[in-house]
Amino acid sequence: MQKKSTDRQSLGSESDTTIQAAADTSPAGRTGARASVRGAADRTRVEVAKGSTPTNREPYNSNNEYFKLLRFGVDSLYLSYQGEIFPPVQEHLTKLKQLAQHTEIDQQALAQYSIAGHIFEVKDKGSSVFPYVLEDGAFRISLSRASKRTPMAYVKLSSQYLSSVTPKEAEIHLRSILEELGKLTDSAHVSRLDLCADFVSNEDMESWDRKAWVTRGKNIAAYAVAEQFTGWTVGLGGIMACRLYNKLLETFSSGRGDLIPLWQAAGWKSDESIWRVEFQFRREVLAQHGLVSLDSVLANLNGLWSYASTEWLRLTLPNPDDQTRSRWPVHPLWAYLSSIDWETDGGALTRSFKATRLPDDKRIFSLGASSIASYMAKYGITNYGNGLDRFLYDFYAYLQTSGQFMGLAAEEFLLEKVRLRAREFNTLSNNSDEERRLEEQKRLETEIAAEAYRKASKGG
Repeated sequence: MQKKSTDRQSLGSESDTTIQAAADTSPAGRTGARASVRGAADRTRVEVAKGSTPTNREPYNSNNEYFKLLRFGVDSLYLSYQGEIFPPVQEHLTKLKQLAQHTEIDQQALAQYSIAGHIFEVKDKGSSVFPYVLEDGAFRISLSRASKRTPMAYVKLSSQYLSSVTPKEAEIHLRSILEELGKLTDSAHVSRLDLCADFVSNEDMESWDRKAWVTRGKNIAAYAVAEQFTGWTVGLGGIMACRLYNKLLETFSSGRGDLIPLWQAAGWKSDESIWRVEFQFRREVLAQHGLVSLDSVLANLNGLWSYASTEWLRLTLPNPDDQTRSRWPVHPLWAYLSSIDWETDGGALTRSFKATRLPDDKRIFSLGASSIASYMAKYGITNYGNGLDRFLYDFYAYLQTSGQFMGLAAEEFLLEKVRLRAREFNTLSNNSDEERRLEEQKRLETEIAAEAYRKASKGG
């Protein structure tokens, strides 16, 4: 999104009783914090039930001309796990990482780790804390060396995967993968959580200015692309943030179409714009509310949403005659959004996810068309058939010439490129039959060594 305007003034000075209670590290303080989060949800639902929205419209779950809720759920999830990687697994990942760093593409293509139905790409780079990185369309798994000083794994679950399964289902599958890589010693801890809601409204999202946002956050900004307003952000860069943006436009730009059937099932019409409000909670905010484990976070989604949309941030109808901004009435749109009940069904799931990272066919064809057009323009060819024939003829000659430097035929040279892309897209295993046999032998050896490691760690 192209930035339209930015204001860095901190807005609002409301008392932060919820955060203060959560900051208390005593058991009573943590209990009070969780109760405060849950209570925020209950208070919001009571107010909406009383018809206290500014325009006295029906509650949010009765979709109407002004507001139609399509779906809501967890959009992004980052988890960390305490434990220790199995030494044989670390040794194997070290070799795969070296293959990923190899100068020859045929060796790079072999940097894959197959496990539990996933064909992970092993990255050539990691970090000092997490040197090994495995990635496909579902997970980005960063693993540490054998050490008790850092978490064994830090994992990002993809948004697309989370639109196909529940967070709990996703974590169960993830845990089964990690248990084959090392010994886990604790439950999943949440490092970051993004909650989102997709909706349709005839409200003009550019009809208010920054003063209408009453918030504890900073860095309020509006955005536009080619003179089209695309949304707002509040608090980016902090431990909490909010985005309100044109999700349909973003979907078309990214080429991600898996959400479209879900929106249609919820009553979306193709001539309607779809907007998304999204709250980001980092570990610090969750911990302040006594929420650390995934189970505790998932049990308090209602309270987190209500805290974010009624205490941390509100969209209001500014009253120039009242200098106390906390008394400004809530905007009708925000009344609907803040009253979403996270204990109800958030909408259908795709249930058809594949853990691949595939480029859009349109992008592939666009690159191909550009190459062919450039070739035809270079040689002044305007006949489609002649141009395509000559392009393919010279392209094959290019493959032959390039393959000679590697001792490969033209077809084999192209196949090496295919294998490299298959590693990137998580679509094919590049191991030959013999390599697969050796890989299976290595897997069995790893399982035996891992079981021995478990027994030794238990002292028997």
